[in-house]
Order: sequence, then structure tokens, then C-alpha cells
Amino acid sequence: MAAADVVRPRLAEALLRPWARLALLVLLLAAAASCVLLFQPQRLLTHGWPPQLGGTAAAVVFAVVYGLCTVAFVPRPLLNLGAGALFGSVLGTGTALAGTVLGAGIAFGLGRALGQDALRPLLRGRWLEAADGQLSRHGFRSMMAARLFPGVPFWAANYCAAVSRMRWRAFLSATALGSIPNTAAYAVAGARASQPTSPAFLISLACITIPGLAGAVVAWRRRHQLRGA
Repeated sequence: MAAADVVRPRLAEALLRPWARLALLVLLLAAAASCVLLFQPQRLLTHGWPPQLGGTAAAVVFAVVYGLCTVAFVPRPLLNLGAGALFGSVLGTGTALAGTVLGAGIAFGLGRALGQDALRPLLRGRWLEAADGQLSRHGFRSMMAARLFPGVPFWAANYCAAVSRMRWRAFLSATALGSIPNTAAYAVAGARASQPTSPAFLISLACITIPGLAGAVVAWRRRHQLRGA
């Protein structure tokens, strides 16, 4: 038997091991983040969208780019502002929501396929087990709260949900519904940025600021409660 015939099955077996898949996930995410730092796709927001694209085609391409950028840890507020500035309040909100769901789905799929088997055995602490049980049993409600609560990073919610036993339908539907208020507020702000005294801009700014302050207060109170426990 040739040496290559022996090495190939062993290599395939090694790649199927949980920790090998987790390492692949880390490499993919690191490569994606490096590409963002290198090519800086956010420059499209300042230099304008490619002129050869317009209308629905431009919105579709932007949604795809949006989703890929969120996987590479580009902040969603920047992308939401860009969607509003490029496409207006209504189409910008729809485009940003589509990109949000796409990016969340890609991250969830990568985490579920490459990271779940390696990370689930590590969920042995009391708090980790409680969080995993909450996400697994009450997936829709938990993810809805994570999307509405401004203090939970988008990427963190995606990969925590992927490691749990949350179902795809609950994850995607809660992401779509829970992301509407924040996404719409930023898109409207981006669309009306040239009119900072307009009622629409001021309302969108309030919708961004008030939940953020409320989230900070809740997090501060929760931290003190945990310290006192």
C-alpha cells in the first residue's frame, strides 16, 4: 500500500476531530478580520458605492457585503449608518436587516459546524450551564432579548447561540425581529445625517441613545447585584 493511501485517511480523520474544526474556525475568523483591516471595505461609505451598481442590484450586493463584514467583526452601527446614507430610510433599513440575518446565519452555521463539538464539553461551570440551558430551552426568547439589549455584541450572541442547542428557526426569526428597532434607528440617522435638526434624525438619535443608557444602567445594577450575592 502506498504511503499516500495511508496518510490521506489519517489526515481526513484528524480534520474531523472537534478541536481541529475549532482551530479551522479560528483561522477563518482571523483571516476574515485581517482582510477587513487590509482592504478596509468601510471606505465604500466615504468614497461612494461603485457607480456601475444602482437600485435593487446595489442593495442586494450591499446586503451580502454587510453580512460578510459582520462575520469579520465590522461594527453593525457603521454598516447601518452606511445603508441609510446610501439607500434612504426604508430601503436602507431593509437592506441592513437582510445583511444582519445573513451575517448571523453564516456565523451561526460556522459556529455550529466547526465549534460546537469542541466547546460544549467545556460548559461545566454553574453560570455556563445556566446560560446554555436558557439558550437551548428558550431559544427565541433569549435571542430576542440579546438582539434588543444594546450591551450584547452581535458576534458574541451568534457564537454563543451556535454552541448551544438553539434551533435555526428560533435563532434567525428572533434575530430578524429583534434587530428591527436598532437597525431602523441607525439607518434613519444615516439617511438624515445631512439634516441634524430634522425631527426624524432627532427621534432616531433618541432611539439609539436611550436604549444604550438603559442597557448601561441595567448592566451596572446587575454587576453590583452579583458582587453582593
